[in-house]
Amino acid sequence: MADHMPPVLLEACVVLGASSDKLREVSQAINNNGTPEHLLLEPEVLHVLVPLFVSRPPAGSEAVRSHGKKRRSFLRKKKEQPPPAAATPIQAGGSEDVSVPKDIDLMALPQLCFPGGLQVTNEQKDEQFHFLVFTDVFGNKTHGVVMQCYRPILEGTSVFQNGAGSSKFSQLFSAYSFCVISKYPYFTALKDCLSCLLIQLKTCLLSDMEERVKEFAAKLALVPIPPPGQLHLMFTLGPLTIVLPSREDKDHPAIDLDLHLPFFFFRPQQLLQGLSCLLQEQRVVLFSADWARLTLVAESFLLFLQPLSWQQPYVPVLARGMLDFLMAPTAFLMGCHLSHLEEVATETDDLVLINIDNGSVSTSCSETVDLPEIPLAAADCFTKRCQTLQINFDLYQCHHASCTDISEQRAQRRAWQHDLNVDIQRITLELMVNIFRDVSSHLNYEHRVFNSEEFLKTREPAEQLFYKNVLETHIFHLFLKDRLNRKMDNFARMELSTRSEMQRMKAMVEVPRRPTMQEIQARRKCSIIESKMSKRLGMSLPNLGDDRTLSFQRNSLLTRITVSDPALRTPPKPARVFKLPDFPVSLSFHSVQSYYSELIQQLGKAIFSVQNENSTLLARFYYLRGFINTLCWRRLDALGDFQNLYKTDTAIFPTQLVTWLVDSLHRDERQQAEKRPELKRLILKVKTENEKLSVQPDDHVKKFELPRKHLHQEEFVRCVQECGIVNDVATIHRLFDAFTNGQTKQVDPELFRVFYTFWKEMEAEAQDFNLPSEVIDHLDNSECVYKLSSCVKTSHGVGQIAMTQKRLILLTVGRQSFLEITKFRDIQEVKIASAAFLLVRIPSLRIKTSSRLEVFEANLKTETELWNLVVKEMWAGRKMADQHKDPQYMTQALTNVLLMDAVMGCLQTQRPIIAASKLAYFDKIKHEVPMMVPKTTSETLKHKINPSLDLAEPQTVHVLLYTPGQLTCKDSEGEMNPKLWVALGGGKVVVFDAASWSMLQDCIQVGASQLHCMLGLVQGQVWIGSQDSVIYIIDTHSMSCNKQLTEHRHEVTGLTVDPRDKHNSQATYSCSCDGTILQWDTVSLKVKQQFHLSCDRLSSIQIYNGTLWGCCGDAIVELKKNGNPQRRMALPDDIRSMPSSFSSFIVIPERGQLWTGCADSGELCLWHTNNHRRPFKRISLPGSSGVTCMIRVKDQIWVGCRGQSGIGGQCDGQLRSQVLVMDAESHTVAKELQAHSDSIQTLCSAEDRYVLSGSACRDGKIAIWKVE
Repeated sequence: MADHMPPVLLEACVVLGASSDKLREVSQAINNNGTPEHLLLEPEVLHVLVPLFVSRPPAGSEAVRSHGKKRRSFLRKKKEQPPPAAATPIQAGGSEDVSVPKDIDLMALPQLCFPGGLQVTNEQKDEQFHFLVFTDVFGNKTHGVVMQCYRPILEGTSVFQNGAGSSKFSQLFSAYSFCVISKYPYFTALKDCLSCLLIQLKTCLLSDMEERVKEFAAKLALVPIPPPGQLHLMFTLGPLTIVLPSREDKDHPAIDLDLHLPFFFFRPQQLLQGLSCLLQEQRVVLFSADWARLTLVAESFLLFLQPLSWQQPYVPVLARGMLDFLMAPTAFLMGCHLSHLEEVATETDDLVLINIDNGSVSTSCSETVDLPEIPLAAADCFTKRCQTLQINFDLYQCHHASCTDISEQRAQRRAWQHDLNVDIQRITLELMVNIFRDVSSHLNYEHRVFNSEEFLKTREPAEQLFYKNVLETHIFHLFLKDRLNRKMDNFARMELSTRSEMQRMKAMVEVPRRPTMQEIQARRKCSIIESKMSKRLGMSLPNLGDDRTLSFQRNSLLTRITVSDPALRTPPKPARVFKLPDFPVSLSFHSVQSYYSELIQQLGKAIFSVQNENSTLLARFYYLRGFINTLCWRRLDALGDFQNLYKTDTAIFPTQLVTWLVDSLHRDERQQAEKRPELKRLILKVKTENEKLSVQPDDHVKKFELPRKHLHQEEFVRCVQECGIVNDVATIHRLFDAFTNGQTKQVDPELFRVFYTFWKEMEAEAQDFNLPSEVIDHLDNSECVYKLSSCVKTSHGVGQIAMTQKRLILLTVGRQSFLEITKFRDIQEVKIASAAFLLVRIPSLRIKTSSRLEVFEANLKTETELWNLVVKEMWAGRKMADQHKDPQYMTQALTNVLLMDAVMGCLQTQRPIIAASKLAYFDKIKHEVPMMVPKTTSETLKHKINPSLDLAEPQTVHVLLYTPGQLTCKDSEGEMNPKLWVALGGGKVVVFDAASWSMLQDCIQVGASQLHCMLGLVQGQVWIGSQDSVIYIIDTHSMSCNKQLTEHRHEVTGLTVDPRDKHNSQATYSCSCDGTILQWDTVSLKVKQQFHLSCDRLSSIQIYNGTLWGCCGDAIVELKKNGNPQRRMALPDDIRSMPSSFSSFIVIPERGQLWTGCADSGELCLWHTNNHRRPFKRISLPGSSGVTCMIRVKDQIWVGCRGQSGIGGQCDGQLRSQVLVMDAESHTVAKELQAHSDSIQTLCSAEDRYVLSGSACRDGKIAIWKVE
């Protein structure tokens, strides 16, 4: 059980000092020879107190000590014989030797508790504290706080012995230590606890000392660890009130130390040097004359590195007998006494020596550090941030009134320290974000590849050695794993929230890296300027007019962008402090049980007080009460508390502990659990999870390497995706055909190497385009030059033709000017011709454009055929993008053009232009398929977006949900904008900012099954019904999914809320396919009402005027308030004979109309709800083979259809399905809209001004339509 349970505060309490034998020898030496000088004794473990978990006393026996039950043993070296009576354990319910936790190394502990040796002095010394960290072979840490005291030596006695020697005092004092060990780094809290113990030890008799220490350890063993989140625990021990701060989350340690201490010792430059050494995994040694400083500074340094986690040996305190550890060949972080500095510097090589006391950083070879420094821009930003820190509490306090109460003073100091720690963590996190911001741009998530070479090429020359060293470290390797796993931690959140506008736009279109005009201007000014965030385009409605085709740089100037001040100054979330009951006077079993009962009672009151206010805090109270119930063997109550975490916060759900509790249930407990539905569901879920094969997640990280063997198509796809050239599978297949050219279906590795090299050389050459300032000034900031011809004669003079993503321009020779040849959208004709020159004909390219009367002609000679392909492809892509309102067509055409260029450059065949022409995709389909979009569609369609942009292949858009923006918001600006929620396959949810259509979240994982329905509620929640029978709840502020409703037993197919209920608190319903309908209280997340509808499959439910309607397979059913069917509209007989069913319905109460559609019928049925006898009306839908979805917008019915086979042909790019707009009054088709090449899967309305349609995976896009 102990392996599965979160530990309590105390892991062990160890008393260390000199043995009785040693003290006896000292006493004799004093009597014989007088007082010796510099007497050092060998320390030993004298006493170990280890807490046990609560155990029931045997029936009929006396109550024994429970959680505070202590066992002790006087431990000796193997060669020593146990001393007589003094070393035998005290009988307390039986003789048992100590059971020492496996994480504690008692052999090394004496040296670490007396790192300078156990001294015998001739004067009383003040108590001293220092801190320890133990790390096992698996990297698990255990923490210790040591209090070293001095007591006069009594003749022949040890620390706890009494009665064995005389009471005569000598003139000598012997050191002894108390070491409190915990799995959690509560350095300040445990130091406070030992300070309270010290008061008792100073005032108690020697004979009472042992009992005081036992009571002290037993009390700490009663203190639970606070769960992750904003709930701190507080308890009273002696005169002090002690607070245990909670961890931020499961992945972060608790922070209970002063993070500003290193800022007292080091200037920012030295701090950066130290962090740089750790990032490069150097052999680092800290030095100080104060043992306590070593661990506190070392811990602070490691916290500054988050989210990167130190993986090398870590020993912050080395005793004098452990200095040989510094000879280890591997990287490490260790700490030594300052007196060893010269010795270590002389005897070792290549060590980084950090002197805490004078704030210097040097090496064992020189007084300077000859290591690459942290990149300049990130370092400068960090230095400026450090100057804003207020690290002196006295300065903060000088204008406040003096505290007359120690508890109040300590509370003020804690609050100040907490806020300062938060500020420091944000500054250091910003430093890590600025250093590693661009790493994600060089990751291939599908194949888990990091292209380190390309990443290094994007770094400034002065930074490359630093990054080269860091990229080889274990600490960076683990960081890469988290990035490839798309871990949404503080780093990811800050990186996402502080992107520039240009970086945000990159999420919308995937284009090859080239420097933009804006970046070229920035370079020429020799300054690094952050592009200001463009103003939001609307508070609640999207801006649909902009064509935002962008490109991005090679030398990433955007890495220089630092975090704006508002992002750093967001106030921390307020924490709640929960006070534990006073410790029991007696530590018997019944007293401890009474203590736990009182604690459970207090937690029950706390749960009641926040039940409908703060679900996050409520989860922490449930977690804590479940843990205490487990300690008391109230297993069913504990399971009930942990079950409630599904509705409050699944992020802290203790899976291992719950599994253990379920497995340990007795037969009578299982029978009781079967009678409680929530426990029955929990036990079933645990069993189901345990029966699944435990497959380890794939967390490997690969570096990109060029292939060494021939590549078949599948391997070729993988290699092209890994190297980051292009991700789209269909495009890679065309590239494969170009290389194989109908021959053997495999690509030679040497050809791939040449292709890859040529591609990268094209990227590199693009950095060196020397464009005149006049050209840069006339081009858009986002434009890039992608292709440049050789110098040729044209109809407008001699020069070079340059191609951007928007236009062709002529860079004339001599005059340093330019001429715009044409924008791609203005082209009317492109053809190859020949120009006469003396006696020969020179191939030329002619371009006719609507913007000029004369035809532009360029004598491109051998380049003519390639430029012909290039211009035609860009022209066709531009035309497709304009007609379909989809900028991705243009970016895909641009990719095709660059691939053509690379194929031409690397193929040594006789006619490489033939191979390159296989990549002219849009020009090809322009001739094979009519490109003209119907006028109605063109006028109504406003924009298209691609939610599968970063995926290799398009995904089906299963559900769309639009949530409106807020006019006022206390949080960040992003919370003010409307959002579009998109459910893709496998439980993946993508979120767009519906004001700019930039992607806010590229993946929120919601289970692993298909998602059927979504619902937005006013409480800042999005409910999502899944095929796995769970309703997942996403918090729209944190964008996290930490709540689940598990009451359904089958897949959840429908969610609805009564629009008349402004608070969504009572009239929210969900349904599952088996016919179960649940009514929810959305505040408490409890089921208010449940009823069952008998049907084959219940696919959706809706509320109209307070009446609930359900869509069954063979009928639409109107329900009474008690859930009984009131009316049923059955499937028409002729459709019933086919394998078809109702797929969707709309009720218009004011018209008395019910509109229904069937999955396999190309018609709508109109029913009259006010007149049962009136026959329904059939409305034929042109070009449709079935209805997939319907919504009502104003007085229109929008219908998503599946196209008929043969409609639109079989070529890619064909329009296969339609969105039909029906007039509810005339019952006719008002509009036929065509924008998808696969069946429409979902429709949603954006405030009745826009309708959004999502299609199946052959198309996988979202169309945005204007509502009239």
